[in-house]
Amino acid sequence: MPTTVSLPDDWPAHPDQSLALNRMGSFDWDLVTGLMHMDPAAHEVFDVLPAEYDGHPESLAPRVPPAEAVRLDALVSSALKSGSDSYGAYFRIRCRDGRHRWTHTQGRVMRDADGRPYRIIGIVRDATEELSHSAERLGLDEERRRQTSVVEGTTAALAHARTVQDVIDALSDSQGLERLGTMGMVMGLVESGSRIHLVAEGPEGSFVPGTRYTRIDEGYPMSEVVRSLQPRFIESAEEFAEGYPILWDKIAYMEISAAAYLPLIAQARPIGAIGLLYQDKDGFTQDERNLLVALGSSIAQSLQRAMLLEQEHELAEGLQQAMLPRRIPTVPGAQIAVRYRSARMGRDIGGDWYDVIPLPGGRVGAVIGDVQGHDTHAAAVMGQLRIVLRAYASEGHAPATVMARASGFLHELDTDRFATCTYAEADLTTGVVQLVRAGHIDPLLSSRDGGVRRVPVEGGMPLGLSAEFGRLEYPVTTVELDPGETLLMCTDGLVEQPGADLDDGIQALTSQIQRGPAELQSLADRLCEIVDERGGDDDMALLLLRRRVEETPRGGGRLQQHVAQNDPEALISARHMIGAAVRAWGAGERTDEIELVADELIVNALMHTEGPAIVTLRVLTGPERRLRVEVEDRSSALPRRREAGESGVSGRGLMLVDRLVDVWGVESRGSGKCVWCEFVMD
Repeated sequence: MPTTVSLPDDWPAHPDQSLALNRMGSFDWDLVTGLMHMDPAAHEVFDVLPAEYDGHPESLAPRVPPAEAVRLDALVSSALKSGSDSYGAYFRIRCRDGRHRWTHTQGRVMRDADGRPYRIIGIVRDATEELSHSAERLGLDEERRRQTSVVEGTTAALAHARTVQDVIDALSDSQGLERLGTMGMVMGLVESGSRIHLVAEGPEGSFVPGTRYTRIDEGYPMSEVVRSLQPRFIESAEEFAEGYPILWDKIAYMEISAAAYLPLIAQARPIGAIGLLYQDKDGFTQDERNLLVALGSSIAQSLQRAMLLEQEHELAEGLQQAMLPRRIPTVPGAQIAVRYRSARMGRDIGGDWYDVIPLPGGRVGAVIGDVQGHDTHAAAVMGQLRIVLRAYASEGHAPATVMARASGFLHELDTDRFATCTYAEADLTTGVVQLVRAGHIDPLLSSRDGGVRRVPVEGGMPLGLSAEFGRLEYPVTTVELDPGETLLMCTDGLVEQPGADLDDGIQALTSQIQRGPAELQSLADRLCEIVDERGGDDDMALLLLRRRVEETPRGGGRLQQHVAQNDPEALISARHMIGAAVRAWGAGERTDEIELVADELIVNALMHTEGPAIVTLRVLTGPERRLRVEVEDRSSALPRRREAGESGVSGRGLMLVDRLVDVWGVESRGSGKCVWCEFVMD
């Protein structure tokens, strides 16, 4: 790259160029590589040190205000696309000390034999003295303020646009139209490379039938600017009628006197077009044209960003949905409703999830959880964690064990994410629900009479963290779910509200449930509608579990529980479930006897065999109601009575069973056995 630039002999000289020759530099811009060489004088004009400029025009951004940068980009782009061989412009730079200084640039566009631009050579000079005492500067200042105001106002309005509709709303509301000085706006997006989809149809009631979708090769102004990549300025009603007679016949009643149609170009390809319609306007000045071209460039960038965000959101939401259960199983004795709402836009999906796990013995596992973060990695971790929790629960582990093992799994993953979670295991025959919580919010319980209360669940640390810090204890909280009652579990996206703490959000949710519909699916829909109306930047998962009224008879119940060896929590859980079941089935005065015998048989199986124990309780119907207890293990060795002796602490188990039950026995079950007993219930 040369260090000096020789300007062409026919280079246009400015009449006052002599005033600033001592502060004039040159540049050589290679359009193929994107690199632009500037000589030391040009560095001085831009007030940058050589070490601060890396050869890319973008590194001048600290010296060129955004509004000026947009205008210059539009000017250069117009020269390159229109075939012009030169351009010139006044603009301001921001000096190192914060002052603004007028600068002037001229560029010569070099093209190859086919007319394609490949290089720009030019000058840049300090124009402060030239404009300091002239009316031209005063006029430029006023016009620059107006243009800067329009560009900044439009850019600010589009700054938070995250969808195509957001862009349209920002431009077409009353403030947007006033800012642009127009009475209406139309916008179309290029689809499939061959047609234009009209997404903003102008003033209310002005939609022209048949123009929702038009081909790019049709005779409409939008089609023309998309084909040519050049703006189309229509300066009179007569010009509009002559150039586009078919369209004009349908919109003549609007009394349009001028229109500007601009291609929306992003990354060198047209993504759409915008049309600005005017009344009582007579043509466009060159400054107005430059302003509109600059605005078109800004709008195109915002629109492309919004389109990419929408595409990314669809992709991310698809990933999230693929990680969630495809269907919720039908669980006898329960009504279940689940919902998921993703964050509003972009990649802002998270690791929120729900799951429903059918378990043996009429039980069901319900999971709600939230992996830290709002990205596709959070969703991927969530998918793995959901599968692991389901596997551990299906193996028959107690709720506390399920949670502890899931925490260990997450800790071993190659990730720095943690997760909060609540796991509920419900026996729908007895209504007993065992809850464990890992840093998650408490569930709510809604009664049949409309009352709603928070269920305080003693919790442990979030999944992943509890394994890292060696605190894998997860206390079990047991509650009873009466027929018709509903357990509500959710992630914090349902209760978090801007400017309010979590307790306020839970209180608001409690009120919404009380006022909401009684039907479960309708209630879930209503809670989601409230989230949609409120908005927010977090995703949300919801699970509602209601115990049916009609499917909880007094007799004919069945309970099965898996108790692993060396798992005290599983044994405690089994005792809770057995006690609740026999009370629910009306065992009466024999309740204590049944609990004692069942506990004795389970402990014997765990002590004298090398595998887990499976305990099954069921009510036998017939001439007399009987409750049968079965405990299976993997050992084929039959139990035998032993004499305990006067000071013995064991050996009385079978004697106790024999005295308390009505009948008992032993059966072979595959490679193991089953010890069973029965109690007659009044």
